[in-house]
Parts: sequence; structure tokens; C-alpha cells
Amino acid sequence: MKLLPENTKVLYFASDCLEPYVEIITVKDSKRRLSLCSSVDSEAEYQEELDFVLPVLNNYSQLLEDHHLQRLADQLPARTQGYPWQLVYSTAVHGSSLRTLYRNMAGLDSPVLLVITDTHKKVFGAFSSDPFRVSQHCYGTGETFLFSFNPDFQPYRWSGENSYFVRGNLDSLHIGGGGGGFGLWLDADLYHGSSVSCPTFNNESLSTQEAFNVLNLEVWTVQN
Repeated sequence: MKLLPENTKVLYFASDCLEPYVEIITVKDSKRRLSLCSSVDSEAEYQEELDFVLPVLNNYSQLLEDHHLQRLADQLPARTQGYPWQLVYSTAVHGSSLRTLYRNMAGLDSPVLLVITDTHKKVFGAFSSDPFRVSQHCYGTGETFLFSFNPDFQPYRWSGENSYFVRGNLDSLHIGGGGGGFGLWLDADLYHGSSVSCPTFNNESLSTQEAFNVLNLEVWTVQN
């Protein structure tokens, strides 16, 4: 009889087998099953399973709610699963400064999640495989993606057309590029931004308008 791995849930026991049957499902499958549940008890049980896999935030977020985390959890790479998320930078806490954002990430070696709310109350942002820093060249991997809740959730993953994932300087931060525009661009004061379609992610504008003003901005990192 083998011991069950920690945090593994037994769905049912096979009648002719001493060992429990373990089924591993994705978050997406869990959501699909939740939608098919007919009883209140079953729905509550699957909701508990869904809550278990949600990213855990070690700090209060003014931007991220449970429904945001539920949709983002499907897109986050496996290496981030099971680790809590720590708030690294917030305009509400640290002020609006790209230099401060870079300074707060100095020494980090983990992916980051950038979340923005603009003055039109739209929520969007990017997941970066690498922490933001000043660099003469683009950095990052194909794990990097853009996303928007505008109002429905839409992820924009790497298209494979180029590798212009992230590049930062003291004047601006941009994510995705090629074709004369950036998938997401922010100025030095983290107040003015823009988002246009770019070959890196083949995305649509993340906000309702290509040019936007930032109302609030947060950056989270995996704490492992």
C-alpha cells in the first residue's frame, strides 16, 4: 500500500483494489465540472477544490479579486503553483515611480505579475518570466504573456514571431514589441501608458483605448 502524496484528495476507492484511485485534473477541468454540478453539496465541494489551487496572496491587493485569480491561475506556469505571492511594488504604497519599481525588484530571481487598473476601471497587465530591470536588450521567455479583463478575461500568449518580451530603461517599461508598437508601455512616472497590437503576442489593446492613464498598479512575485 503506497502512501498518498501530501495534499492529494481521494475521489473514490476502486472496489477490487486496495489502493485508492487518484485522478489528476487541471484547474480548467475543475471549473468545467463545477459548472456541471447539480447539487449544492457537490458545487460547494468542487468550489473548495478550486479555492485550494488559487494563488495565495501574502498581502492585501487593491486590484486582484478571487475571480481575477481564478482566471489567471489557468495561465500561470507550473513552477509558480503552490507558492504564495508577495507584493513587491504598489503605486498606492510606494508612489508612482519606475525607478522605485526597479529598485524594489533588485536581487529578485523569480517571475512577476504586473496588474493595472486604469482611469476607466479596466483591469489588465502582464506576467513576466523575469523581474523587471533596466537592460539594453530584451529579456524573458515564452512564459511571458499579456492579459486583460475587459470585461471578459483574455490572455495573450507568446506568438513565436519574435522574442521582444520585456525591456526596461529609466524612461519607460515595455512588454511585447515589433511592428512599431508595444503590447504594454508605461512611462517613468507610471501614470501614462499605452497598449497596441504587437507581433510578440498578437494581442488587442488591453484597455478600451490605446492610450490610458494608470489609476493603480501592483507588482507581485512568487515567494519560494
